[in-house]
Amino acid sequence: MKRILFLIALLPSILLAQNTIKGKFSPAKDYNFALLYKVKPTLSDYVSNAEIQEDGSFEFKLDSTNTKGMYRLVYGVPQEDYNFDIIYNGKEDIELTFNSETGVEFKKSTENKLIASYTNSMSMVTQSIGNYFSQESKDTIALKAIFKTQKETQENFENATKDTIALEFIKANKPYIPQQVQDVKTYINNLKTHYFDHVDFNNKTLQSSNFLEERMLNYVFGMSSDSKDELENYKENIDVVYSYMKDAPNEVQRILLFDVWQQMSDLGFESIANYIAENYLMDIAVSLNDQELLHALILYKNISKGNVAPDFDIEIKEKDKLVEKKLSELQGSENYIIVFWSSTCSHCLDEVPQLQTLVKSLEKDKVKVIAIGLEDEPYRWKDLTYTYSEFIHVYGEGKWDNKIGDDYGVTATPTYFILDKDKKIISKPIDFKALKVYYQEE
Repeated sequence: MKRILFLIALLPSILLAQNTIKGKFSPAKDYNFALLYKVKPTLSDYVSNAEIQEDGSFEFKLDSTNTKGMYRLVYGVPQEDYNFDIIYNGKEDIELTFNSETGVEFKKSTENKLIASYTNSMSMVTQSIGNYFSQESKDTIALKAIFKTQKETQENFENATKDTIALEFIKANKPYIPQQVQDVKTYINNLKTHYFDHVDFNNKTLQSSNFLEERMLNYVFGMSSDSKDELENYKENIDVVYSYMKDAPNEVQRILLFDVWQQMSDLGFESIANYIAENYLMDIAVSLNDQELLHALILYKNISKGNVAPDFDIEIKEKDKLVEKKLSELQGSENYIIVFWSSTCSHCLDEVPQLQTLVKSLEKDKVKVIAIGLEDEPYRWKDLTYTYSEFIHVYGEGKWDNKIGDDYGVTATPTYFILDKDKKIISKPIDFKALKVYYQEE
């Protein structure tokens, strides 16, 4: 009984046995908080948070429930953009510094320091290869020596990280190393061909980190082809990436493909984003019964440039009578500008008068404005419509819960769409300034 009581008394101290993750952010004034997550292949478990002190320092205390694996430190919002990965082996304290320009540097942690050392060493070898080819050197002995150094560096780090989590990343990052001297074109083609030779998309450690995402994006945006234009090259690269990830769980495919879809969307490459959706992501969304993703992909496609704008009802005056029509039935203008605005939106009250002035400055029948007021109640909106009597006005009842706004993916006001005479979307200016530039450049 005494032994049992002793063990029970000892249990809290066993659970509280701690390692720490601590460090310092600089410049300290740029940071307020830090969050720590334990990362798994398709989700992250919250571990703890730490306030960043005036000198930029922070500290997380880990107990025995925090098992070894991949952890992610978040230092800003949006969280998916402001974070970095940490290997925790369950045995040692970790100490680091972070600067927004230079990134993370590990001061204490065997595995994380080995990864950093490996990355730096291989980068120097890669730079030597680049210098050799850019100088058009004919010294094949020197090139063989560089490749020999590259091979030995890889082997040495694999041996040094045996039985560690770090080994998974070092093996996956193993580059293509020629067995004999090659000209630059052959070498680059082989780099592209063998880029994913050692990357296992089913590896749970890699899935629990940023590695697969970074590897994928580096390939999609970094591997070019002389025989194809930029957009076709992106499509080909995406197809290659998918061929390597297709046997991974659908949840992992969803995360990776949505990430590259988002990148293409942010860059304005709508045709590539829709290519990813139509060829891969929609099927994955259906298999996962992810209705939210499926809806988002369909909505994005519907309001992409080149597509006919979603239709809706309007009222216009014809021979002093109000007549109900569809957007698609309007005639007589070369362009149509749809503006989603609100009588309670200060930016709208600033930009809509400028829009009116711009339209008046253009030749007759050049542009017709359809102004959709997203409102909670109609009274103030109705009064303002008389100020812009040349616009076609539509009352968007329900404000953010309005079907027209939903069909156009509107999340802020003002939002603009420019349509051609056939009601195809030809531009989506981010603000009035961009809209004005569009007409000045025509």
